Amino acid sequence: MANACGVDFGTSNSTVGWVRPGEAPMLPLEDGKVTLPSVVFFNVDDDEVSYGRAALAEYLAGYEGRLMRSMKSLLGTSLMEGQTEVGGRALPFKMLLSQFIGELKHRAETAAGRKFESVVLGRPVHFIDDNAAADQTAEDTLAGIARSVGFRNIAFQYEPIAAAFDYESQIDHEELVLIADIGGGTSDFSLVRLSPERARHVERLGDILATGGVHIGGTDFDKYLSLTSVMPLLGYGSQLQGGAEIPSSYYFNLATWHTINQAYTKKMQAQLGELVRDAREQDKLLRLQNLIEDRAGHWLAIQVEEGKIGLSDAETVQLNLDRLHPPLTLDLQRALFDQAIGHLVGSIEQTVNQLLADAGLRAEQIDTVFFTGGSSGVKLLRERIAALVPGARKVEGDLFGSIGAGLALDAVRKFG
Repeated sequence: MANACGVDFGTSNSTVGWVRPGEAPMLPLEDGKVTLPSVVFFNVDDDEVSYGRAALAEYLAGYEGRLMRSMKSLLGTSLMEGQTEVGGRALPFKMLLSQFIGELKHRAETAAGRKFESVVLGRPVHFIDDNAAADQTAEDTLAGIARSVGFRNIAFQYEPIAAAFDYESQIDHEELVLIADIGGGTSDFSLVRLSPERARHVERLGDILATGGVHIGGTDFDKYLSLTSVMPLLGYGSQLQGGAEIPSSYYFNLATWHTINQAYTKKMQAQLGELVRDAREQDKLLRLQNLIEDRAGHWLAIQVEEGKIGLSDAETVQLNLDRLHPPLTLDLQRALFDQAIGHLVGSIEQTVNQLLADAGLRAEQIDTVFFTGGSSGVKLLRERIAALVPGARKVEGDLFGSIGAGLALDAVRKFG
């Protein structure tokens, strides 16, 4: 059995992998499932903290408290040094991340029946785009958090490289592979030469031809789907009596997972009360006001996320928005979703093209595209990436487990 584990702390979901003979590497973390949604709920009614699916269930059941999600997006930003209010107490964001990763470690150790002091942590190619200093700060912060929860020996691996190692364990001949890891917060890519023979080597730097990434992922797709299809129901794009547009900050906060709580501040609610009285479409602003008073922003974001997932397989998905006042149903259209995220997909395409250029490769030289990450199911994105390398075989990995499994394999190489 391996001495170390691999931890994939994700924007939306987290996993832990551990290599042992004759068994799948992924450890069960919640109710037998190998994923733990990266969610924390501070239940003020019961003065308890819950995680993952249980956290979402308590929040949706109406318990008073504070829900936090997409915490990984804070790494490398100025928000990381800030804090949020929970039950009248200030909680630093760094402590919040430590609590979640500590819980992740505890659950993995319980499932494995042993302690882990050594770990390979996954990281995106870029925590922060075009800012090397902030990117290094993000990694250093994550390493410090890992040490604070009991990991003594810490290494990092790019998430798409980890996914490559997982795919490599499944092939019987050499391939030149484009790894497309589309997660909740980032889209990361690598071009790697893989084979059973190469897999035996501890040092793989020479097999990695290029890596690249952009800070665009599933939460960004959620955001623009929400702004395009849902937020207009709450007054986004509408006007005040004098002709000025309603400030967009309310809608951008509610459409972005890690800023939803900012819409609940007393200052924002007081300003919104004044806007309601001066709005041309008062019914929409009242709907927004009621949503914020009910602290239902995360509920709405969950509905949008589920709608996005549904659009991977259907042209139209119906949302039942029964917590709005009055309740509404909304038909989400894939065509409108594709239009809303077109600029994001275009940036991702540029990243892949730059990756090929950096490696000095032509599209026809790529043997396989390996898709992983929960957001690689977005149909437009997958089609556009596949079109860049039309001759390559398209393979779908374990969308939520490939990175954790690959990190576990890398942990064996690094720590035994």
